[in-house]
Amino acid sequence: MKVLERFSQFISNTFAIWVLLFAALAFFIPSGFSWIGAYITTLLGIVMFGMGLTITVADFKEVLTRPKDVAVGVVGQFLIMPTLAFLLVKLFNLQPEIAIGVILVGCCPGGTSSNVMTFLSKGDVALSVTVTSITTLLAPIITPGLIYLFASEYIDVAPSALFMSIVKVIIIPIALGFIVQKFFNKQAKASVKMMPLVSVVAIVAIVAAVVAGNQQKIAETGLIIFAVVVLHNCLGYLIGYLFGKFFGMNLAKKKAIAIEVGMQNSGLGASLAVAHFSPLAAVPSAIFSVWHNISGPILATIFSRMNDKDK
Repeated sequence: MKVLERFSQFISNTFAIWVLLFAALAFFIPSGFSWIGAYITTLLGIVMFGMGLTITVADFKEVLTRPKDVAVGVVGQFLIMPTLAFLLVKLFNLQPEIAIGVILVGCCPGGTSSNVMTFLSKGDVALSVTVTSITTLLAPIITPGLIYLFASEYIDVAPSALFMSIVKVIIIPIALGFIVQKFFNKQAKASVKMMPLVSVVAIVAIVAAVVAGNQQKIAETGLIIFAVVVLHNCLGYLIGYLFGKFFGMNLAKKKAIAIEVGMQNSGLGASLAVAHFSPLAAVPSAIFSVWHNISGPILATIFSRMNDKDK
C-alpha cells in the first residue's frame, strides 16, 4: 500500500508531464485514444467523486468567518474568466465552434488543482478550498446562465439541459463521495491517498480523448486556440490578483484569488462540449487542461518567492 501511495504521489507531482505526453501520443496516434471519448462524462464523475471524498463541513467555515473574502473569490471566478473569454473570442474573431469552446471553459467553476497550486504558492489554502467548493456547487445554476449570456449568439443554448448535465457529472458524484466519507470514514481516508493517481489518469484520458477526436481540426487551428488559451489563463491570473488587491487583501489571499480565477475545471468544459455542442468545442478545454498544468507550477514558484514586503 505504501508503494502505491508513493507512486500515486509521484504521478500527481508529474501531472503536467503525463498530460503533455498523452496529448502528443493522441495527436500522432488518434486511433489508439479516440475510443475513450464515449467515457468522458464517466471519467469526470470519478474525479468529482474523489473531490467529494475530501470535502468536509469545515471547508465551508470560511463562508461564515470571512464572507467578504469568499465572495471576492466566487464573484471573481464567475465574472473575470467568462468576460475575458468573450472578449478574446471577439478580438480573435474565432469561428463559432471554437468560440463556444473558449466561452465554455471560461464559464466553468474553479479547478481542484488550484488548491494544490495555492499551497505551493504559500497562499491562503483555506480560502482556496472554500472558493473551489462554493463555485463547484454553484456551477449547475451559474455556468448554464453564463453560457447562455455569452454564447447564445453562436448557437442555441439550452440552460436546463446544461443544468442537468452539470448535476449528473459534478453534484451527484460529489454528494456520493461526501456520503461515503461520512458513513465509511476509515475506508474513505484510505482511498483518498490513491485519488491523486485516479484523478490524473482520468484527466489525462479526457485530454487524450478530445485531442484524438479532433486531431485534424487541431492541426488546422491548434496554434490560434493555444494562443487564446494561454492569454485567457495568464490574464485570469493577473486580473484575479489585481481583483484581490482592489479589495485590500493581503498577499496570501491575493495569491489564492489569482490562482482560483485563472485555473478552470476544464474537464467539465470538455464534458459539456462533447455532450451539448461539438467535439471541436471541447478542444479549448483540452488545451486549457494541458496549459494550466504548466502555468500553474510556474506561477506557484514565482508566488512562493514573494512576501508581504515585496512591491
